[in-house]
Amino acid sequence: MAGWSAVEGMVGSRNKQSGNGFWQDRRVFVTGCTGFLGSWLTSALVERGADVVGLVRDHVPQAQLFRTGTADHLTLVQGELADYALLERALAEYEIETVFHLAAQTIVGIANRSPLSTFETNIRGTWLLLEAARHHPTVRGIVVASSEKAYGQPQFLPFEEGHPLHGNHPYDVSKSAVDLIAQTYAHTYQLPVAISRFSNLYGGGDLNWNRLLPGTIRSVLRGQAPIIRSDGSFKRDYVYVEDAVQAYLILAEWAGQPGVHGEAFNFGLGQPSTALEVVQTIIRVSEHPHLEPLILDEVRNEIRDEYLSADKAKRCLGWQPQDSLESGLVKTMAWYRNFLASYPEP
Repeated sequence: MAGWSAVEGMVGSRNKQSGNGFWQDRRVFVTGCTGFLGSWLTSALVERGADVVGLVRDHVPQAQLFRTGTADHLTLVQGELADYALLERALAEYEIETVFHLAAQTIVGIANRSPLSTFETNIRGTWLLLEAARHHPTVRGIVVASSEKAYGQPQFLPFEEGHPLHGNHPYDVSKSAVDLIAQTYAHTYQLPVAISRFSNLYGGGDLNWNRLLPGTIRSVLRGQAPIIRSDGSFKRDYVYVEDAVQAYLILAEWAGQPGVHGEAFNFGLGQPSTALEVVQTIIRVSEHPHLEPLILDEVRNEIRDEYLSADKAKRCLGWQPQDSLESGLVKTMAWYRNFLASYPEP
């Protein structure tokens, strides 16, 4: 694409500058700030001196944002993503310059059981936020969190950004729609939007125990046999959460620039693993190396293999993951070991 080389040069130069001051005193709005990724991203923004405003629906005491005390260093706006008047007020009153839109219903099983609430949050919430941002000229950068799930059934692997978006099941469809809506606002209204499509994220702070990660880690740390809901052969790629945070920061800095504005970027390790391989890695680096997983083979309405190419992000944004799956899992297990010691099993 025309403009890639210029953008690549600018971003590469910026990445080599530590503490460039971009985020110092910058007014940032984060939806989903109490979530797994949102907590890590918000903490990174606070550390960089940003003036962060977070949208909070529920107060979850165990959320990392509250447990670490990060919430004490930002402004919290209480309410629903689907409340357009609230979004308008927050963007205007706090003169927001950058928006990270992470809020979503992210659990595939819940989406299958409750598609209406998933569509309401994921799809309607996105267009309401972007419509509110369209009316506020202070907003200079927006990152919308899509997902590799937006691609739906793979026509080819690894997914590249030009792959059609055609989700079939509720969660996948919601992410396809979110992605297209974000592109619409970028190209029709010139809103400074960029889109992230991540493979599976993991790291400390994810309390959705029905996921392979962190459910397996909790079981193994307790000396219990981990459960694999699939037949163990489903392939996924994984990105450690701190690598994801760095990707979001880079993408937000350049969201309004040619070659990034209106574009989607894949972020992944580029080394897919089967569910069984991931579980075996966790067991191998644990204190219980002789555990054997229990394979249920009961998964329905999930895509068998999903992994993507992050070549575009590496080439154009200068992004490079720093952690392998194993090194990231070692860090993640250390986090959960401390967490579970603080919140022992009843």
